[in-house]
Amino acid sequence: MECISREAALELLKKYNKDPFHLQHALTVEAVMKWYAKELGYGEEADFWGIVGLLHDIDFECYPEEHCIKAPELLREGGVSEDIIHGVVSHGYGITVDVAPEHEMEKVLFAADELTGLIWAAALMHPSKSTKDMELKSLKKKYKSKGFAAGCSREVIERGAEMLGWDLDKLLNMTLEAMRATEDEINELVAQEA
Repeated sequence: MECISREAALELLKKYNKDPFHLQHALTVEAVMKWYAKELGYGEEADFWGIVGLLHDIDFECYPEEHCIKAPELLREGGVSEDIIHGVVSHGYGITVDVAPEHEMEKVLFAADELTGLIWAAALMHPSKSTKDMELKSLKKKYKSKGFAAGCSREVIERGAEMLGWDLDKLLNMTLEAMRATEDEINELVAQEA
């Protein structure tokens, strides 16, 4: 498994993403993917999982209409290997592309990407503005509220859980745990990029 360095991946991401919100999302998904890799027994691949998470929305800010379609071109120009490109593109499966997630890492990205946005939105509604004291019960209530974080597709999240063979509660709980565990690291990285 070839891996672009994290520094090179971050530079490539920042070439096409300037919006602090998009950078924060990329850093969040990177940290969550690394957490999942360790949790699911892929510890030696954690950096690879993280790079895919970091680069997953590389084309979203500049080419929103071509999300996951323009990414391969941008990534190849940046010298990114095909296994990373497949991982990045597959999170648009059934939405903008027909490249299916195959590896467990790709299924986790598909499932957790939208969910991190929803969890972060729920955290911002919390008095502490943090995931650390958020309970699963509170997250589930927000998840069920159709008007809350309406841009985060519940259908995609549920399809992701199904791909992984998990029930929705397991996905919600593990992704919340991942965000709790990595929140300080994410905040530090976001501050460095500000």
